[in-house]
Amino acid sequence: MADDVDEPSEFNDEEIETDEMFDKEKNLSFKLFSSRYNKRGFSFTNLFESVLDVVADGFSSLVNNVIGEAKYSKTTGNRVSYKGHQVLRIHPMTPSQVDELREMRETETEDIKFWTEPSGNRTTDIVVAPDIIDDVKDFFRQKKIEYKVLLPDLQKTIAYQNPKMSKEQRDDLVTNQGHSMTWRRYQRFSEIMKYLEYLEMRYPNLIEVETIGHSYEGQPLRVVKVSTGKNEKTGESKPIVWIDAGMHAREWISTAVATYILNELTEKNSTYSKLLDTIDWMILPVSNPDGYEYSHVSDRLWRKTRSSYSDESDSSSRYTPAGLLHLVTHYTKWFWGKCEGVDPNRNFDYHWGQDKIRNGASTDPCHETYEGPQAFSEPETKAMADYIMSNRNNIKLYLTLHSYNQMWLVPWGHTHTKPSDYSDLIRAAKKAAKSIHKVYGTSYKVGSSADLLYPTTGASDDWAKGKAGIKYSYTVELRDRGAYGFLLPATQIIPTSREIWAGIRTIARIVTTDI
Repeated sequence: MADDVDEPSEFNDEEIETDEMFDKEKNLSFKLFSSRYNKRGFSFTNLFESVLDVVADGFSSLVNNVIGEAKYSKTTGNRVSYKGHQVLRIHPMTPSQVDELREMRETETEDIKFWTEPSGNRTTDIVVAPDIIDDVKDFFRQKKIEYKVLLPDLQKTIAYQNPKMSKEQRDDLVTNQGHSMTWRRYQRFSEIMKYLEYLEMRYPNLIEVETIGHSYEGQPLRVVKVSTGKNEKTGESKPIVWIDAGMHAREWISTAVATYILNELTEKNSTYSKLLDTIDWMILPVSNPDGYEYSHVSDRLWRKTRSSYSDESDSSSRYTPAGLLHLVTHYTKWFWGKCEGVDPNRNFDYHWGQDKIRNGASTDPCHETYEGPQAFSEPETKAMADYIMSNRNNIKLYLTLHSYNQMWLVPWGHTHTKPSDYSDLIRAAKKAAKSIHKVYGTSYKVGSSADLLYPTTGASDDWAKGKAGIKYSYTVELRDRGAYGFLLPATQIIPTSREIWAGIRTIARIVTTDI
């Protein structure tokens, strides 16, 4: 594999359009509502067809569960197409423009998806369906909100993100290296599980794979413990670095980086003998296996888990056009069972469910940031928390890998108030970012989650620090800054992994010297 970095090239951007072409009294929510149901010709015929689709999906799932596609593959369904969908980068310049985007975000129709939260100090990336792309652009022109097109056809980007691997290539890998893992492409859940089994068999004195629980659909949650035993000099247990990845299903690069780090610590362990002599590692490469697999076989942009709950939230009456649209889309999806999943990074029991106004967590089961009916409602988050709590006395560094935006985020996320040891956290994070930059020149911003992104509740890093008592707790947002977003090409797996691994080694050494 070549060491060169394939930096993303921007697609041809449309010129930023700011001309005021429409009456300011036009309402986007009404336009989108009209667009969706007039252009698509909503009728009882379409409703009947939707029923047939749901029945077909249910039958397909039933057949798959009975027959079984593979040992670690239980999720199937009709593949979602994003043909003609565009990714727009929005640049709000005034508080009122931010409010317009936040209202659009709250509506969360099927035709508009936000990749990043609206904020006054940064751009916002959204995915827009082809049916309403002209209406949305007209709305931005009307409101004088600047935008440009990042990805003109999302499906084409999806198609080219992950190269296929033939059976012959897979067999060659097994013959040459004993397993089929490669960091030339993104791997399915089954291949990752097989790789963990290989590592445990190949390095029994270094590796222990422990199943700490199971997902909603019954998939194993497997933590890999990398340890050479107790400290030879003191005879005491060594400090532990915890890394989890794949919490959000569509963020494939996070899981790829976690498996890369495992490969470095095990198959190249002699290179890191000094690091292993002083630190133990616990790595959970796929913390949302149901969602991860679903993002491979059904919906590439799926974010949440795959659990299913009724709407137990307080449905406040909303009589604005945006509110009516929200209710129609929500209850239509809910009635047909289309509201699966909880955002696992809103489901941890630390300030869960508090300050719900514009805080990045939703009470709506159909929303991408749905926090769940209660804290730790998801077996995945509960298993993680229980295991971390049982080892919290030795875990000195908590890292959760996400994408995208190239940020090293420090608690707190639920408030702009800083923890008392904020300067310690920032100092260590900046040294990690400096090490990252030395590898390929990639820049990472360092700051609190609330300041650099947006306030939210129920996040794992806040819980790790606030409840588990792990001083150094961080969220790391990997490449890139939006040229590809969640669809980072497989050619960038190794460069991303190398630079992050350099940053993690740096901060791990800081942790061991600070305890």
